[in-house]
Amino acid sequence: MALGRGLQSIIPSSSGGAVKSPQQIPVSSAAVKADLDSDKIWHIPVGDISPNPHQPRRIFNEEELAELVESIREHGVLQPLIISERKDGTYELIAGERRWRASRRAGLATVPAIVRSTTEHGKLELAIIENVQRVDLTPIDEAFSYKRLRDEFGLQMDQVAERVGKSRPHVSNMIRLLDLPEEAMQALGQGKITMGKARALLSLATDDERLLVLRSMLGEGMTTRQVEAAVQMRSARKSKAKAADVQYLESELRSTLGTKVSIAKRGEKGTIIIDFYSNEELENLVARLRRM
Repeated sequence: MALGRGLQSIIPSSSGGAVKSPQQIPVSSAAVKADLDSDKIWHIPVGDISPNPHQPRRIFNEEELAELVESIREHGVLQPLIISERKDGTYELIAGERRWRASRRAGLATVPAIVRSTTEHGKLELAIIENVQRVDLTPIDEAFSYKRLRDEFGLQMDQVAERVGKSRPHVSNMIRLLDLPEEAMQALGQGKITMGKARALLSLATDDERLLVLRSMLGEGMTTRQVEAAVQMRSARKSKAKAADVQYLESELRSTLGTKVSIAKRGEKGTIIIDFYSNEELENLVARLRRM
């Protein structure tokens, strides 16, 4: 792989061509390499690395970041970052932004990194997989990550699941969380509500209902079971109220069209089924509908 600045210009070598040890290379321009499996680890100046615009994580826990800073001061960076090289010789993070942020705060001059050539798709995929495998993404960050893989790169749900090593139902259920109103997504991302409570909110048909239950949930400190019970009670009341309304509309359409009509509602959506019993009756129904 050709690094933008040219390896020969930043790695001093002896007359025999061997790379000098890390102690012999000035820290400000260090790029020391060592073999690890098939990848090479380079010690890259922290200031030459920029954040990944595809980073799935939107929230960095300050307390956990402070703990990582102290760990890095004591032990160094134990796992290399993954970066890609830019045309100007600087680098862009693919994975390891927490380690990079903590290294900057700890005052490190360089960080160990593996340089990889990859596509924009590959950068996002690697960043997502690295974060998901660490199990500390918020549910909303994880959901957005899966949605981006699906929408921006045209992957099917089973392909997304295969890429990130999760089941298809898990990926689908996570993406469904993005149907929640923004206030509910923030509450979930900040740990104010659990996944169980969030899934219960999704059972409600409208955002207005979801926000009402959410606010009650936060104010009263409801358990997941209490939330589920409140959702079921609200849905049952709404179902009964709508049933009378639907029956009235069916009756009106039957009178107008002169045939059996069924209305099936699912939230604010639904279907209308109009029965006919002969070609002639179908033609008459179409003619009536055109006049309506």
